Amino acid sequence: MAVFLLALSAACCLGLGFVLQQHAAQQAPRSDLLRWRLLLDLMRMPQWLLGTGFMVSGLILSAFALNQGEVSLVEPLLATNLIFAMALARVLTRQTLGRSGWAGVLLLALGVTAFIVAGQPTGGGAPAGELRHWLVVGTVVGLVVLLVSLARRLPLFEEATLLALAAGLLYGLQDALTRTTTLRLDHEGLSAVLRSWQPYAVVVAGVVGLLLVQSAFEAAPLRMSLPALTAAQPVAGIACAVGFLGDRLRVTPAALAWQAAGLVAIVIGVIVIGRHPAMPGTVRDTLESIGAPPEDGAEPREGGAEQKSGGGAEGSPDDEPKDEPTGGSAEHDRPGSTG
Repeated sequence: MAVFLLALSAACCLGLGFVLQQHAAQQAPRSDLLRWRLLLDLMRMPQWLLGTGFMVSGLILSAFALNQGEVSLVEPLLATNLIFAMALARVLTRQTLGRSGWAGVLLLALGVTAFIVAGQPTGGGAPAGELRHWLVVGTVVGLVVLLVSLARRLPLFEEATLLALAAGLLYGLQDALTRTTTLRLDHEGLSAVLRSWQPYAVVVAGVVGLLLVQSAFEAAPLRMSLPALTAAQPVAGIACAVGFLGDRLRVTPAALAWQAAGLVAIVIGVIVIGRHPAMPGTVRDTLESIGAPPEDGAEPREGGAEQKSGGGAEGSPDDEPKDEPTGGSAEHDRPGSTG
């Protein structure tokens, strides 16, 4: 029971933190995208610091959950962070949940339940050796590099989705390595932990993942990034746990079918919730939805996601800025393209 409470509390903190961080990231200069300067600029924003406080609290709670339960049990529960993000977004945008919102919540809840009940995640398997550790880590890192490279060649909306996918893979890997670290701490002590590479890999994965996810939040509305992030993390975490932690799932045909159905329901539920109208778009959209006047920095920025071709606001006279920004559209005004 403690694992469930810790994981759901972590999901609550993560969901609230993501919404607050995205609101702040939308106000950051576009030239900061995928640059470390982005994090320095965001540190000056109180709303981002508050969101980061929630996120760090969520990471600490998830570490406690991973210390007491298997990764393949905790990860599906962490995916419910999107429900808490939806709750805060619903307050900000004053949107009702509606059929699609309830359908997404139901799919996500049923998917988590089906996967846990059918898979019955347990530990006890022999942890893999260093070679398999490095093979799994190398595979995840290679996929992250590939996704980031592809993202740089796409328009901002699509770039945000791929960056969030890459961050989700890193966060899943981070969760598995956190479990490895806590197990070593319990059995071998702090000195053994400090001599191993896993805790440092946890820090690196967390920092790089933070840069990727904040860049995704900056590039496009939350609905373009958070579903991808939330769907990728449990899949990557479970794969890593089975790959090198010795996590075991039931492998009977019926159990495998229900586990697959549960994962599919989780992913679909995440996407449905993430695309719900209650999930905030840009800061300007949110301010308008609650009847507040635009603040400084809330107007469309140069090359901002609001002007992205193919976006929902394209072509709406009321949403277009009065003065045409210099530097062209968002597709051409990418960081580094102007020197």
